[in-house]
Amino acid sequence: MADFQLAFEKMIQHEGGYKLTSVHEDRGGQTYAGIARNSHPNWSGWKYIDAKDLRNQALSSLVGEFYKVQFWQKTSGDKITRQAIAEALFDFGVNVGVSTAIKLAQQVVGTAQDGSIGPITLGKQNTIDEEYFIVKYALAKVRCYAEICNRDRSQSKFLLGWINRTLKGLS
Repeated sequence: MADFQLAFEKMIQHEGGYKLTSVHEDRGGQTYAGIARNSHPNWSGWKYIDAKDLRNQALSSLVGEFYKVQFWQKTSGDKITRQAIAEALFDFGVNVGVSTAIKLAQQVVGTAQDGSIGPITLGKQNTIDEEYFIVKYALAKVRCYAEICNRDRSQSKFLLGWINRTLKGLS
């Protein structure tokens, strides 16, 4: 089975590490370690951030727990046998949302695109050629990013970063 910690370490680098940021026109608003306050206003780590206690040991544990529960488990990371496939699905889920990430994976493996990993999708993910999946999934991700930018031109400033994030997953 795939290893959460390996996937987490790669993803947290893509998210910029353990930093507090606020990027103009980022729909997530203020973020810490990639956790968007607008999307997750009730995350328990915000109390440390609001208290300017960014060095608190509990904060890094809360970040890891958050990503494991909100993204890794929802993308069935522990049930996927190939690390690269689990990492790709997890990382993309963090970036665009779990349902979208799963639907694109379902498109690649040829199952119904319902945004939920059931036994059929999981079975296909665990038997598909890993390299084939990673390349096809990367192309689907780039197409998804282009669609986001075509719908909302203000998001175009993020396109190069999203493409670079996708390309890192190919190596």
